[in-house]
Amino acid sequence: MLRAPTLPEGFTGRLDPGEDVLAVGTLARGGHLVLTQFGLWVPEGDTVRRIGWHQVSKAVWDRSALALTEAVPDGQAGDAELLAELPPRQLRLAEPGKVPEIVQARVTGSIRSSHYRELPGGGARFVQRKIPGRDGVVLQVRPDPGTDRDVVAAVAAELATRLRQARSEP
Repeated sequence: MLRAPTLPEGFTGRLDPGEDVLAVGTLARGGHLVLTQFGLWVPEGDTVRRIGWHQVSKAVWDRSALALTEAVPDGQAGDAELLAELPPRQLRLAEPGKVPEIVQARVTGSIRSSHYRELPGGGARFVQRKIPGRDGVVLQVRPDPGTDRDVVAAVAAELATRLRQARSEP
């Protein structure tokens, strides 16, 4: 009989009610990654912080490390959330266990649709994502550096309105 993973000793995070541990990975320099249905708990100094699956822009596994790129809120355009990517973070794992497989499944599983659009000064990635524990989807927009922010906001707001209207049509 398989046992469910448990929180590692010394874990300082506070799981939400009903938040279950899916996997735990041991970091090479100490500490742990804790994966739940809501996100990935990562060390931040003396504490830990949960990055929701919908906030992971990219996750690449190279057999010893997880390169994690987090996208953070950078404004609102109507119902669309504008995002900015943080620099990739290398999480070297001594014992990865099921971490790589679960990260891939959860990140890709949160994406309902994704497309790239050329815009003045660059372009933007438009992604509809499911947020674990919430109903519906959210439109997230990640513009390329140098892309005209006003154009991105206008296109994102218009698209969010069209998507909302399409969902409410009988």
